[in-house]
Amino acid sequence: MELILFFLLGALISVLSGFFGIGGGFILTPLLMLIGLAPIEAIATSLLFTIGSSSSGIIGHIKLKNINWKAGIILGVSGIIATQIAHPFVVFLDAHQLDEWAIPVMYIVLLSFFSVQMFKKKSAQQGVSGLVQPSILKMVLIGLFAGFVSTSLGVGGGFIIVPMSIALLGMLPKKAVGTSLFAVLFIVSAGFLSYAFTVEINYFMGIFLLAGGLLGSQFGARSTDVFENKEITTLLSFLYLTTILSVALKAFEQNVFGLIIVVLYLLYFFTVLGKRHIAHWREEKGYS
Repeated sequence: MELILFFLLGALISVLSGFFGIGGGFILTPLLMLIGLAPIEAIATSLLFTIGSSSSGIIGHIKLKNINWKAGIILGVSGIIATQIAHPFVVFLDAHQLDEWAIPVMYIVLLSFFSVQMFKKKSAQQGVSGLVQPSILKMVLIGLFAGFVSTSLGVGGGFIIVPMSIALLGMLPKKAVGTSLFAVLFIVSAGFLSYAFTVEINYFMGIFLLAGGLLGSQFGARSTDVFENKEITTLLSFLYLTTILSVALKAFEQNVFGLIIVVLYLLYFFTVLGKRHIAHWREEKGYS
């Protein structure tokens, strides 16, 4: 029964992954910590899940032509380099028993910053053509930052790549989402391998999360086609705020309230998603 719940959790998170281009790790890692996993184990399991969810989501975004291949490769390769720096950092935190507070604090600080950025109208509206400005240096710096954070927190790095690609590279949100997922696949694969031989991982749980992840990512990717760019940005901002609150409550040992907040956001998101798909289907069929 527990494994079935992990399968369903993987499916739900992977829809968000494909929709927002975030890999899903920054949602899954706090949830795994909320249910009792040690931070370093939650990070490794989350990276394994993100490999599957991003792989599946990429297929959907290829069909929608939402990937800037050049930018994705530069971001991804830069991220791989940074993962090799981040892994010893996390091992150090774990060895000195600093991970229980340091990792939640890093989550709260980073997500607070990016949620504010996503709420700004300027960030939401930048990029009119979806073409990336020709700045390889910017791409490299974004990739390095995303790679370090990815392996430090067990996330794909998409929650960094998406807003920074919009704000600094001039991408439209849909193009940023697809490109981010492609780069994330590079980053999380390298990050997971750095943990696989040093951390005890519950592979049964990881496989069921992964199986669910393969189910939902393409649906999430296709769902971007029935939303405006500004709507995607707003929904992502609220997701950031939800995760901040859940991590903060975990730090104060209020795990139940943290889970309730996450569940409420998921109910809201999937209600909006369902209504939009129904409206789109009725429009295609010519119903009033």
